[in-house]
Amino acid sequence: MQSIRRILLGRRLTSGDSAHTKVSNFIGLSVFSSDALSSVAYATQEIMASLSGNLHGVAVAATVAAVHPLFGLSVPVALGIVALLAILGISYRQTILAYPTGGGAYIVAKSNLGELAALVAGASLLIDYILTVAASVSSGVAAITAAFPLLQGHNVAITLFAIVFIALANLRGVKESGALFAIPTYGFVALMLVLLAAGTVRTVFTGGPTPVQVQGAVEHTQRFGSLALIWIFMRAYSAGCTALTGVEAISNGVQAFRDPPERNASKTMIWMVLLLGVMFLGITLLSQRFGVVYHHSSDPSVVAETLLSKLAKAVYGDVSHGLPKVMYYLTQTFTFAILVVAANTAYADFPRLAALMGRDNYLPRQFASQGDRLVFSNGILILTGVSCFLVYVLHANTDLLLPLYALGVFTGFTISQAGMVIHWIRLKDAEPRWLSKALINGLGMSASGIVMVDIAVTKFIHGAWLVVVLIPMMVWLFLQIHRHYIRVKSILAGSRAEFLPHRRNRVVVLVSGIHSGVVQSLNYAKVIAEHGEVEAITVDFPDEYGRESAALERLRSDWPRYCEGIPLRAIESPYRKIVEPIVEELDRMRRAEPEYTITVILPEFVTGHWWANLLHNQTAWRIKTTLLMKPKTVVISIPYHLEPLVE
Repeated sequence: MQSIRRILLGRRLTSGDSAHTKVSNFIGLSVFSSDALSSVAYATQEIMASLSGNLHGVAVAATVAAVHPLFGLSVPVALGIVALLAILGISYRQTILAYPTGGGAYIVAKSNLGELAALVAGASLLIDYILTVAASVSSGVAAITAAFPLLQGHNVAITLFAIVFIALANLRGVKESGALFAIPTYGFVALMLVLLAAGTVRTVFTGGPTPVQVQGAVEHTQRFGSLALIWIFMRAYSAGCTALTGVEAISNGVQAFRDPPERNASKTMIWMVLLLGVMFLGITLLSQRFGVVYHHSSDPSVVAETLLSKLAKAVYGDVSHGLPKVMYYLTQTFTFAILVVAANTAYADFPRLAALMGRDNYLPRQFASQGDRLVFSNGILILTGVSCFLVYVLHANTDLLLPLYALGVFTGFTISQAGMVIHWIRLKDAEPRWLSKALINGLGMSASGIVMVDIAVTKFIHGAWLVVVLIPMMVWLFLQIHRHYIRVKSILAGSRAEFLPHRRNRVVVLVSGIHSGVVQSLNYAKVIAEHGEVEAITVDFPDEYGRESAALERLRSDWPRYCEGIPLRAIESPYRKIVEPIVEELDRMRRAEPEYTITVILPEFVTGHWWANLLHNQTAWRIKTTLLMKPKTVVISIPYHLEPLVE
């Protein structure tokens, strides 16, 4: 087992090796920005799908030309999203420089807004990271099945396999996973820039398709009425804001960068914002220019062809042969690759956030434990399990996953920026530019807050209600966990002052037959017993006439030879139970002799192979688990190895 573990995860790292896990800006961009950069593959698609959803009930033909006027609104929507991206980029750059140890929404809110705001931010981001894995990998699989129709119908299996692959890569460590995932990230960026350049050349030098005029689109949509048009724009804007998920990832992982981490992280943030803005706006403009549209599939089990696949076909022309075919399949392959890699951003941030909350006693402390490769293994495993469950339940369908997306991250955006405003106000005496910095973060807070409300309202019936319900439930759970740890700490601290009188010790050896392990247990019982207060207990299943079983008769006949003078007492169990009669007898003994501590000795034989344990009924384990909850009871296992253990 250990050899398989080493092959999958690599050699173990000591705590002193942590400096060697730091990443360069080049690798950091692929680790922490792949989520944001890859979102261009489905953000414009979601805008188009949202606009097409508003055509139901409108008397339009089913041709692309007929629906063009409304789809022309995608350009002003994209411009608004790019403006918000710039605001958030500048705001989070300030956060990185102000919190060089990591300035995620949870940390900023905890420092400036208090416990409740921090827990809301933590819950919203944890939900968003889970959805990032499920939605991003599902989108990647949709891209590859669009290019290779033979794979259609296997989306769920391929998605689950890809998630497990990403999890294994992250269990090996951030540096190794980042180096592995740099190729898909930069390959995708290069191919997107080539696609945009090719589309621009076709439009400028060859005329290209007839563009859809945005002004004409707005005029054409006046038949919807001003309020309806505002609603349509809000829906499209909230759908397109999936392009901004992952923007905060760099601020969460500042300490993963090489020294000086805050400077390197801020530079990486600038590059991420520039690349994301250019690709997203370019894809939207080309889609509008080439008349490429997208509609959600009417069947949840069927994944529709992606907008990016349609756009690549429109730009490159006939993709059945030659260079257009090569470029199309390269585009789809790297789109699949980066969308799978985008889950790496969540794998970088979810375990870190869970570890922070675990150290603060809002999540189980196991989340703060680092594994052999200096990664938070428990967080990685939980993220993998929950995201795989979502993929299975929702059939890896992005039309079902993406409406759940973005609300959580914009909640985190808003809380983080609000915390930064308070941060600068508190530093007004020490920071000469505090007002300008507070205004920048205040603008980010206002913009992200408006979008958060927009997403909650327009996407509520499409799945956002689930996130709205889950966040307060998770906050309540965090508080219960925190109160538990406080209660345990206070009880343990108070127990030091308690006067504990000397207790007498009664030793009970549980036996089912005579073997070497039982003899060893009896000898050990005599060593630790006081004044000979030791006895052996066995459970007997009497026959239908109430007579002792043959097994008990054999045990009684052999007992004087091996018992070392220890008395044997049998407990009858007419219902053929073992654990329950023993527990009831020990309870009776505690009530009869409250001044005694009862030490229960369990002889256990240990097999030489892990699989051999599955062939036994685990009675000793069940007894130990039950007695663990009993007061004034100590359980000691005496192992008897049947054969040498196999490593």
